[in-house]
Amino acid sequence: MSDKRAADGACSSGVSRRRLLAGLGAAAATGLAGCSGVGAADDYDVGMTAVAFDPVEITVSTGETVVWRNTSSRGHTVTAYDSAIPEDAEFFASGGYDSTEAARKAFTSELGGIIESGKSWSHTFEVPGEYEYFCIPHEQAGMVGTVVVEE
Repeated sequence: MSDKRAADGACSSGVSRRRLLAGLGAAAATGLAGCSGVGAADDYDVGMTAVAFDPVEITVSTGETVVWRNTSSRGHTVTAYDSAIPEDAEFFASGGYDSTEAARKAFTSELGGIIESGKSWSHTFEVPGEYEYFCIPHEQAGMVGTVVVEE
């Protein structure tokens, strides 16, 4: 996705085209039409390249849902670090696991939580704070990301 972004910074701010357009009128939509190069199919907030989340950091408001889309040909996961989410926040992981350890075990034993190419997964953030997450099979390659949730 990043290789298709406009150079003017409007799309490189860590805010997806979908979220930008949600708050803008039709006139603004026309002006941003070439922003990601994906057009109407750009219905996600965070893409997954071969070994990276794009964008690496995204900021949303409490109650908003973030959509991750596997935009690569590899399988990926979205898994929170237990120790890197707000104290009162709900743990999140593709596959519905309740801890980082459970997600790792499921992935290792049966590829649990895998998001196949072209598929999406989402989570709604109810508690403000920073949430760090990663892709289990590509964590060592640096596939980590952050969701910042503001009130």
